[in-house]
Amino acid sequence: MASNAEETNEALRIPSCGTNSALLVVSMQNDFVLPSSPIRLPTAAAIVPLIKQAVSFAREKGALIVWVVREHHPSGRDVELFRRGKFTGVAMKGTKGAAVLDELDPQPGDHVIVKTRFSAFFGTNLHLVLQSAGIQNLIFAGIQTPNCIRQAVFDAVAYDYPSIVVLSDVTAAKKPEIHEANLYDMRMGSSMVNRSC
Repeated sequence: MASNAEETNEALRIPSCGTNSALLVVSMQNDFVLPSSPIRLPTAAAIVPLIKQAVSFAREKGALIVWVVREHHPSGRDVELFRRGKFTGVAMKGTKGAAVLDELDPQPGDHVIVKTRFSAFFGTNLHLVLQSAGIQNLIFAGIQTPNCIRQAVFDAVAYDYPSIVVLSDVTAAKKPEIHEANLYDMRMGSSMVNRSC
């Protein structure tokens, strides 16, 4: 867990949030959240209000807001081999399904990282962007805890970011027990996962 001073914004607490921090909001896209989508994560909609609070708080503190989105070619040729059948036609570049939820209101000064794998670091320039911006503190929100969040967190550990926080109430998985097990595993593996927010 990060050891820097904690800030409070009503019920939402984000440790180590300032100008050398980045809030990474992961996969909060229409295809993964809206009820009309066949691949939506049922628990995702419940964290949307908390993500809005986290983004607002981080903006007030001068943190960099990074929207991490998954986008694919319409053919599905850039999807992981084991998911090609399920993900063909999902989160296609330029479609409404691939867009961040309108209510989360991304701003022009925010940064967008486009990925085709679980981790926001894999095959992207995220580390370069964060280094160039002087970012030391990473704060994670979004979906899904067992894959997209977890893999990005462990990649951040490998890149030696000194402060990594997963907002446990602002992240979600398919089932609460999966969410909790992965938070526990990240906490044991990195000693940097915040259990409360």
